Amino acid sequence: MDDCIFCKIIKKEIPSEIVYEDEQVIAFKDIHPVAPVHVLIIPKKHISAVTEIKEDDEAVIGKIYSVINTIAEKMGIKENGFRVIVNCGKDGGQEVKHLHFHLIGGKELGTKIVH
Repeated sequence: MDDCIFCKIIKKEIPSEIVYEDEQVIAFKDIHPVAPVHVLIIPKKHISAVTEIKEDDEAVIGKIYSVINTIAEKMGIKENGFRVIVNCGKDGGQEVKHLHFHLIGGKELGTKIVH
């Protein structure tokens, strides 16, 4: 999608602080972090939301969870724990219509994140 901010980050048209990248997935620091570690992990293929995942996307979704573990270890939050959040749709709080996974940690998160 031409107007998708995450697609522009993938194409390097918008700068970001990339912490991981391969041929299928890119991960970068959130510009409005809610914790010391707040990374967005996204598939390079444009998938609008969880509700748009198709059978042929299953491999990349599994890959994303593997990448989450890699990043959690790299950023020192794997041992104490972290949270993975995927928002879906307007009522779910999805602000960018490109599937993305929030990896949040680096402090005790409690039962909810409020911002």
